[in-house]
Amino acid sequence: MSHRILIIDDEDDIREVAALSLETLAGWDVVVANSGAQGLVRAAEYSPDAILLDVMMPGMDGPSTFRELRKNPITARIPVLLLTAKVQANDQRRFADLGVEAILFKPFDPLTLSSQIATVLGWN
Repeated sequence: MSHRILIIDDEDDIREVAALSLETLAGWDVVVANSGAQGLVRAAEYSPDAILLDVMMPGMDGPSTFRELRKNPITARIPVLLLTAKVQANDQRRFADLGVEAILFKPFDPLTLSSQIATVLGWN
């Protein structure tokens, strides 16, 4: 079964590497967005099976985007995994308290990204 993943990240390199990794290694359908606002639109439009969401973005950051996703009945139940370079324990607790499925760290390993996501979401 092929899954659809939405990657929301303002960094072109991160989006491209993650998308290539998930498409090539896992065979998943990948949709990308370069901002929180664009991500909200794409999430409602494409109904992904999961969202990989960057924490630090200009404008609407990851936690704000997550809260907006939860307000919309169309996107409220989509599992969200945060992608962050922040590894401080207090940041991790704050992000976990949001109710996300998992927190993945940058830099990530493109060879194991799909298996990390699959394990967290029970897609194995």
